[in-house]
Amino acid sequence: MLGSCGAKHSLYNVAEALLEAGDEIIIPTPYWVSYADQALLNDATPVLLPTSEHDGYAIHPDELQRRVTARTKAIIVNSPSNPTGATYDRKTLEAIATIALRHQMLIISDEIYEKVLYDGARHVSIATLSPEVAAQTVVINGVSKAYAMTGWRIGYAAGPKDLLTAMANIQSQSTSNPCSISQKAAVAALKLGGPFTVNMVVEFDRRRKVMIEQLNRIPGVTCRMPGGSFYAFPNIRGVLGRRGPHGLIETPHQLAQHLLHEAHVAVVPGEPFGSLDHIRLSYATSMATITRGLDRIRAALEKLSS
Repeated sequence: MLGSCGAKHSLYNVAEALLEAGDEIIIPTPYWVSYADQALLNDATPVLLPTSEHDGYAIHPDELQRRVTARTKAIIVNSPSNPTGATYDRKTLEAIATIALRHQMLIISDEIYEKVLYDGARHVSIATLSPEVAAQTVVINGVSKAYAMTGWRIGYAAGPKDLLTAMANIQSQSTSNPCSISQKAAVAALKLGGPFTVNMVVEFDRRRKVMIEQLNRIPGVTCRMPGGSFYAFPNIRGVLGRRGPHGLIETPHQLAQHLLHEAHVAVVPGEPFGSLDHIRLSYATSMATITRGLDRIRAALEKLSS
């Protein structure tokens, strides 16, 4: 295992140790914003695998297989997902693993939200499916989400020894180690933080239900219930094409700008996540802030003209 300055740091270490010009990496969409850019920064080509909210953002094995080429080096698996909150069950993970083993491609499993699950769901790490899968998987995790320690900057990776050695060599010439105080705090969280995490997820669940219910009451907006993480990813396609005081709103970015200026609410547009139909909201904030923000969003959208 290799500690780092956050899960993002570990992901970049993987990309730098693994990828080079001519390589391809398969990334299911919507995706966390850094996956594709980290590949591009290391001269590799992101190969996007579209998924749909209509079937819970499921990865279909046939669609995955069609994107595998002789240049495919890896696939990224993010469950629970940022931004969609989607989770993959054991059957889906087994199908992904079968294809990865067949083509000798590395599985990069981003499990940073593994403890933020709802409705009785249990996390399955793809690395636990078999020794063969574990030998071809690097698991990325950290303490920022499960223990609310974002600013402490502690992540870690577990995987094949040769790959982790290369990652350690890269890290030793960039950041060296995470600071010792953060490391000690992370150890304390991992040993003692279980009850805190359970209580936090109970509260997230309460906020999740309120946010999704309220979003689905806004005309032109629909939002599926996320199974994990702490994000809502509402579809705003029904709002696009309307006109505000500064002109036509045709993209998630333009809608985010409109909400910022007219409602004083900050949302993240879908484009950086690979979607032209969505925005992302977080319910990792107080219930009062959530309800106030959603009231402002509704009011601002109702003022748009057709």
